[in-house]
Amino acid sequence: MSPAPSSQGHTPFPDLPAPVSAGHWECWEPLGGDAGRRPPPGRGPLGGRQLPPAGGGTPRPPPAPAGASGVAWAAAAAAAAVAGEEPRTGSPPPGEVPGCRPPQPLRPGLLAPRGLVVGSSANRIAHHTSEFASPRLVVRRGQPFDLRVLLPRPFDPDGDSLCVELTLGPNPQVAKGTHVLIPLGETSATGWTAEEEELEEGADPPGGPALNICLTAPPNAPIGRYRLSIKTRTGVGEYAAPFDDANDFFLLFNPWCPDDNVYMEKTSDLNEYVLNETGRIFYGTEDQIAERSWNYGQFDAGVLEACLYILDRRGMPHSARGDPIIVSRVVSAMVNSLDDNGVLVGNWTGDYAQGTNPSAWAGSVDILRAYHGSGAPVRYGQCWVFAGVMTTVLRCLGLPTRTVTNYNSAHDTDVSLTTDIYFDENMRPLERLNTDSVWNFHVWNDCWMKRPDLPDGYDGWQIVDATPQETSSGLFCCGPCSVTAVKNGEVYLKYDTPFVFAEVNSDKVYWQRQPNGSFAVVHVEEGAIGRRISTLGPGSGARLDITHQYKHPEGSEEERHAVSTATSHGSRPRNRGTPSSGEVTVTVGAGPAVAGAELELRAVARNEGAEPRTLRLRLSLCAVRYTGVSGAPFRQEQHRRAVPPGQEETVTMTVTYAEYGPHVGDQDALKLTAAGVVEETGQVVAKELRVRLHAPELTLTLLAPAVVGQETPIQVVFQNPLPETLSGATLRMEGAGISCPKPFQMGSVGAGQTVRLRQAVLPLRPGRRRLVAALESPQLGPLHGVLQLDVAPAPAGSAGSAGSPPRRPRRARRRAPPP
Repeated sequence: MSPAPSSQGHTPFPDLPAPVSAGHWECWEPLGGDAGRRPPPGRGPLGGRQLPPAGGGTPRPPPAPAGASGVAWAAAAAAAAVAGEEPRTGSPPPGEVPGCRPPQPLRPGLLAPRGLVVGSSANRIAHHTSEFASPRLVVRRGQPFDLRVLLPRPFDPDGDSLCVELTLGPNPQVAKGTHVLIPLGETSATGWTAEEEELEEGADPPGGPALNICLTAPPNAPIGRYRLSIKTRTGVGEYAAPFDDANDFFLLFNPWCPDDNVYMEKTSDLNEYVLNETGRIFYGTEDQIAERSWNYGQFDAGVLEACLYILDRRGMPHSARGDPIIVSRVVSAMVNSLDDNGVLVGNWTGDYAQGTNPSAWAGSVDILRAYHGSGAPVRYGQCWVFAGVMTTVLRCLGLPTRTVTNYNSAHDTDVSLTTDIYFDENMRPLERLNTDSVWNFHVWNDCWMKRPDLPDGYDGWQIVDATPQETSSGLFCCGPCSVTAVKNGEVYLKYDTPFVFAEVNSDKVYWQRQPNGSFAVVHVEEGAIGRRISTLGPGSGARLDITHQYKHPEGSEEERHAVSTATSHGSRPRNRGTPSSGEVTVTVGAGPAVAGAELELRAVARNEGAEPRTLRLRLSLCAVRYTGVSGAPFRQEQHRRAVPPGQEETVTMTVTYAEYGPHVGDQDALKLTAAGVVEETGQVVAKELRVRLHAPELTLTLLAPAVVGQETPIQVVFQNPLPETLSGATLRMEGAGISCPKPFQMGSVGAGQTVRLRQAVLPLRPGRRRLVAALESPQLGPLHGVLQLDVAPAPAGSAGSAGSPPRRPRRARRRAPPP
């Protein structure tokens, strides 16, 4: 192993490893940390044997002209060689040579490229990467892209040879596929190809002599940032051009390539799950589904670099980065901060004083930029934030990904496939025993890929979940887990299938304490878990119910077989007891649920029998966090109602804001539990209802045409629906291809007050854009809004072009409400 550089100066060059054959080109593994070092006598810039000059002798690096940079030195040396002059003497200035290889001396007859052209717009369009804001070329594997080598003279295929050299990562190795030499007209050992593109006969290449090369990465190549250089060989010897940062390019997964394991056939799916920069994330409850827009922004400046930094931070080997299975699993571990100081710190306490309320985020871009900039985990996230960032990272890297919401999602640590709810003798909930958690909703991701590590039939959507719930192989990560395996109960297939199966397959089992202190099953609610599984439909902008992809119909033969398969491979059998039956049924419901307004809840008892029945019913109301953690009941009522045959009786509970307001926090809901006993038969009835309080949306209005590089005024309007003052309200905005102002602290907003804010945003890319806004305050749940902008290109010759560095627009101005 090479010794580490000394802090007191350069470590002497170590002995070099033996050469590894790469076609007819000799190469050695590049050594990390050797930028600007002088090779030992007889060795080339990468340790290769340096060809002696004509007449023999040991070659010596020539000195640089005074004040010349490394690049200028190389160019001057190349020009001298072309002109037939003696090569310049000396060495390039220290620290000025880009890459890990200093320029080598030039002699007459060597073919030294004048430069490379790698960033054509045609490449970006063909590879569906034109939206990336990176100044470097971004291409996808398994698909050719063009580069142009500028030469001092025309290329002679009979006497000249050329080789494209690529390196990936800090310690590239030929054996690992991270140091690649691709002779022109041949296929490298790793599957890369380089072919000359013929110009039309008589056509003169612009800019002087050049060689157009079509370069293709194999469909399983590792993704990442590649360094690129050119080696040439003539009858005089070999020339290796220095690496230059300007020639680096990014290689991504390619879902448009049939030979790539992430290939997706439908154009509409690709447009949604790879190219769409703004989506919707569903939340709320099964009966009151809500949605919020989310800025994924996978093409924005700095995001691609941040996504690759996540892999680097985990220490993922560059040679393994061609496998989407491993990449998605690493990302699921790194998006949360546990174990490895990843992107986001999870916080479900309700105290966000040391960071940002998870409900305040409008997208992923600010989070990823903050993490990449500081290296410190960002505070704070909850499940939809973890999932939103996952979607950004995976789409950015080229994996088709969708954000998925599961309603009534079980956190079943013992994989019993039941959620147990306990009551005392009077049917009052025993919250200290109710440790099984049923989340109102939980958000995770599906990414699309083949699964060659599994038997046939499990390709397609794979579940990955970055929310830290349980460990997998000692780390807080989850997946990829085949959706097909979950549907069929094949919990023995990797990864983490038992845990995901339990999230969507469970029964609610109600237990009552008996006089002797034991508990008995008194009611079973089948199929209560894993409801209305939702994602955004391709191109429609509407919710798509995908429950059928995760589960067979409840009670069907296929569903029974799936549960049987799961329980036969480690999951505990369901303790279903006796399913609910009897003459009396109870349903629960609610009137309009608006934050700040009075709320009416109801329980309806119906007698399906031929005899009159008497029902003793207890209603209990408490706040419940979206994670299923319940607070103490703050309102309880008992009722005794006679229910005639074939008729129904309704019991109502009216709750004021003064009663529920102090108990309901961010993302909380109200949980009504109705439980009772039929006096004549002893039949037990029980039902739960979770009610989400609606808040008004933000209204965003465009006040002037949107043009790239020009500040664009936006008006944001919202009304405080509460009968109390809001304090500490904060507005955040994000938009793909839009620079937005910093979060705006609004101060106090009076009860019922309408506020109008004037914001200025700066469009950076033309086309159809979406601006997402989120407002949060301690007293009110999150408010959201979205605005679509059609951004015009910058006028010709203007300073505000898409390539200009983004700047923050001016701060918002608050307007007083109208009288």
